[in-house]
Amino acid sequence: MKSLVTGAGGFIGGHLVAKLISEGHEVRAVDCKPLDEWYQIHEGAENIQGDCSLLETAREVASGMQHVYNLAADMGGMGFIENNKALCMLTVLTSTHMLMAARDAGAERFFYSSSACVYAADHQTSADVVALKEEDAYPAQPEDGYGWEKLFTERMCRHFQEDYGLQTRVARFHNVYGPEGTWEGGREKAPAALCRKFAMASLTGDLDLEIWGDGEQTRSFMYIDDCVRGILEIMNGDSSEPVNLGSAELVSINEMADLLEQISGTVVDRRYKLDAPQGVRGRNSDNTLFHSIYGWEPSISLHEGLERTYEWIQDQVKAQRA
Repeated sequence: MKSLVTGAGGFIGGHLVAKLISEGHEVRAVDCKPLDEWYQIHEGAENIQGDCSLLETAREVASGMQHVYNLAADMGGMGFIENNKALCMLTVLTSTHMLMAARDAGAERFFYSSSACVYAADHQTSADVVALKEEDAYPAQPEDGYGWEKLFTERMCRHFQEDYGLQTRVARFHNVYGPEGTWEGGREKAPAALCRKFAMASLTGDLDLEIWGDGEQTRSFMYIDDCVRGILEIMNGDSSEPVNLGSAELVSINEMADLLEQISGTVVDRRYKLDAPQGVRGRNSDNTLFHSIYGWEPSISLHEGLERTYEWIQDQVKAQRA
């Protein structure tokens, strides 16, 4: 299969490219970042620096491709999303142009990486949240900026399939984490941020550790290996409806910090920043639909995934300090 991955220089994209190559696909990997800023570069892929928000570039990279995986987006953790709403919404240019380019290139299938941020805020006001089902996205009340762009593009995917026959597949990611991703700079998500902070505490002996919010906000976190497996099964499956792709293991931020104390062997002094961006109070993935279609669900435990992630981030922190 000739497969295009946009956002290939990013965290999930880099892992997806590796998996596709390992399965024998001919992969074209594209990202707007310079190649030396990609998290992973795979020699087995055709690696291209290009801005897919430009229609001309989108058409160039989609030419001859059978499967298009559109992961390109301007996004980050909650701090970035809440403070860059316009920038997040401008990703609609990439989403629109990649759909047009895939249609015009005669691609067989188009995968779109949506987000749990599409879900209505009224369903996420308690830390003891009821797991979110796919229908909870409507009536629409997604997270401002980033969530609206994701929900809008989901609808575009639906109508491109209805109007033009392009087979589209949509996954709503729930907090993906793991090695080879953003771990500093303001775009990192909670698992990576906490791993970095614990690594610093372990290496420096400075045990003062800042946690955003009161630590009781809850989420589910999916390890990257489960995410990549899910992407491929959704892309090759028969269902075109948006589906959750996430772990159902609900934890609070404090509970994640507890795990990292065990993993790092470092007990910290927690300091809570109550005015920091926190997002919704609670969010979890209902995997009933996913399991009914694909016969499994993401199951790599947070403890196991954090061990791997912490080890990698600790190595990055050590190298940076050296």
